[in-house]
Amino acid sequence: MSRGSGRTGTRGARRAARLTPPRLTPRDVLHVGSAGLRSRPMRVFLSALGIAIGIATMIAVVGISSSSQAELLRELDRLGTNMLVATPGQGMFNGQDTKLPKDAPGMVSRIQGVESVGTTGDVAESVRRSENIPGEETGGIVLKAAKDDLLGTLRARMGSGTWLNEATGRYPSVVLGDVSARRLGITGPGQQVFIGGRYFTVIGILAPVPLAPEIERSALIGWEAAERLLGFDGHPTAVYERSADDRVAQVRDLIARTANPHAPSAVSVSDPSAALQAKAATEGAFSTLLLGLGGIALLVGGVGVANTMIISVLERRHEIGLRRSLGATKGQIRIQFVTESLLLSGLGGLAGIALGAAATAVYARAGDLPWVVPLWAVTGGFAATLAIGTLAGLYPAVRAARLSPTLALAAG
Repeated sequence: MSRGSGRTGTRGARRAARLTPPRLTPRDVLHVGSAGLRSRPMRVFLSALGIAIGIATMIAVVGISSSSQAELLRELDRLGTNMLVATPGQGMFNGQDTKLPKDAPGMVSRIQGVESVGTTGDVAESVRRSENIPGEETGGIVLKAAKDDLLGTLRARMGSGTWLNEATGRYPSVVLGDVSARRLGITGPGQQVFIGGRYFTVIGILAPVPLAPEIERSALIGWEAAERLLGFDGHPTAVYERSADDRVAQVRDLIARTANPHAPSAVSVSDPSAALQAKAATEGAFSTLLLGLGGIALLVGGVGVANTMIISVLERRHEIGLRRSLGATKGQIRIQFVTESLLLSGLGGLAGIALGAAATAVYARAGDLPWVVPLWAVTGGFAATLAIGTLAGLYPAVRAARLSPTLALAAG
């Protein structure tokens, strides 16, 4: 009896050993998962294209926004955030514009922490291309008297020509903002414009001045020439000051009552860098819609992958039945098709990242911007493709695992 029992136990152990399904190594999983992709390259390409378009859109939107933001921050670093502007406000009782005292720039320069001061004053004359143009057609150009130190205080640059100096500031010489030059049709130094009954020679054209857009739409003449030739009253209408970074708040508190001690409430103080800082902080807010469209494209691509996988399951029923009859488990069948879906989505994700980065590079190069593609966008985008691939492959994988080996072989 013990001998029979031993034989029975031996046969049972052998049967159990024969029924144990083989294990799939990661290499085996990768091999069986990629088999379907290798056999249908065109279908793989079209399915991966939807994923690639979605990811490329998202990467490009984030990259372009980040590149623009980086350019703004770089510009802010160059221009600085330590400039304040004092301008006349309105009187408390009559509501009319007031004037800054003539000695306001000198008084502001004596505030502790102030490093430089630049001054402009509005001159009531039009700037025209020639005397034949009616005086009321100003083109939105404002004539301003300027002192020599304005360029350095603004940290502005000349696009061409030279800035006003002690010599040229005494004579009929003018420097144009870049917008003014375009409106007047002035292309370079040496040309003339008509101001206050005489021609002024253009000696320079400014490059764009982001911190002082009003300067871009102005024509600037020397302070002495404005007083002597055009009857300028000498009252400044804008005092620009640069202070040490750690003294900006203190200077802001002092500048109004220093510039106009008799009526400090009639002085308006502004921080022109605040607009650029706000723009840099909110850069990309308008990209949310495009980012959402990229997400929709990604979901549509995921639906395409799911559809491809379902068709693949239907076409490969004979293969599935054969593998099941040879000992493959339902879990191994599920892993095979989920892996195939992940590989398909992963290929589309990699292609989309490359396309999005390339689109950002083209945009950055065209706009002379730094090329920035955030790492979080790349990793997040690729993780999204893998998540989409997993979800898209789950139903086809479960459906493939539920196929009866007998019916699958008969259908094949």
